[in-house]
Amino acid sequence: MPATIISGTEIAKQIRADVAKEVAERVQAGKPKPGLATVLVGDDPASHDYVRSKQKACAEVGINSFGYELPASTSQQELESLVKKLNDDPQVNGILVQLPLPKGFDEESVLSSIRLEKDVDGFHPINIGRLAQKGREPLFVPCTPAGCMFMLEKYLPKIEGKNAVVLGRSNIVGMPVALLLIRANATVTICHSKSSDLPGIIRQADILVTAVGRPEMVRGDWIKPGAVIIDVGINHVDDPSRPKGYRVVGDVNFKEAVEVAGAITPVPGGVGPMTIAMLLKSTLTASKMANG
Repeated sequence: MPATIISGTEIAKQIRADVAKEVAERVQAGKPKPGLATVLVGDDPASHDYVRSKQKACAEVGINSFGYELPASTSQQELESLVKKLNDDPQVNGILVQLPLPKGFDEESVLSSIRLEKDVDGFHPINIGRLAQKGREPLFVPCTPAGCMFMLEKYLPKIEGKNAVVLGRSNIVGMPVALLLIRANATVTICHSKSSDLPGIIRQADILVTAVGRPEMVRGDWIKPGAVIIDVGINHVDDPSRPKGYRVVGDVNFKEAVEVAGAITPVPGGVGPMTIAMLLKSTLTASKMANG
């Protein structure tokens, strides 16, 4: 029996609707609109697309969006000065500095300059540090890992005691999602390109989260029957039959895995929509913290 398809598009639609409803109710009660500032440095086309998507999503749910686009020649000091200015702006509840920054920037210094209460992207070193420590609670967690967990918890009510494998160890997805799974009392293995016997490790997984950026790397015979798969990978594969000359695939060979897994996210339409939905939710939370 083919796997259940976990539609991030549908789940995100409901989250957006809930955020829009609450924003409207708060505005009607005399509260200020939540505000999100996006800061984009350089001319990376993918980053521009991501930021535009976030700004459009804000408009759709009634959140004010403030966009700042800076040239790659911007200095570290200029970037951090802008962040500090946004920290002091009461109309701005959340600050998102689009990552990755161009080469030459001290990313940690920039992220550290964001006020903790406005770190809706969840990458401030203190928020990440709290996420990694038992008994400490971050104010915000990174949006893509948060979206992964939201989908997992919807389709797998009991994560505790499950074997979870995270393929990829990036600061943006792999490491934070592993920490969130540990908090949910899963038994977590983090693997990567230098791990020995990747297929053997992955075959032990009740839960598999892939964020390695290698198209269709995980084959169907690597999957434990009934496993839940969250595929974060977004990879372009040449395909002359498509209008753009390529198709988008995940890190998992979907056609093979769907015949073995219990549930799986598609690419596209899986994790991607959830990232923005969780960002909107965090921005609303930041506004409630600031304005009651």
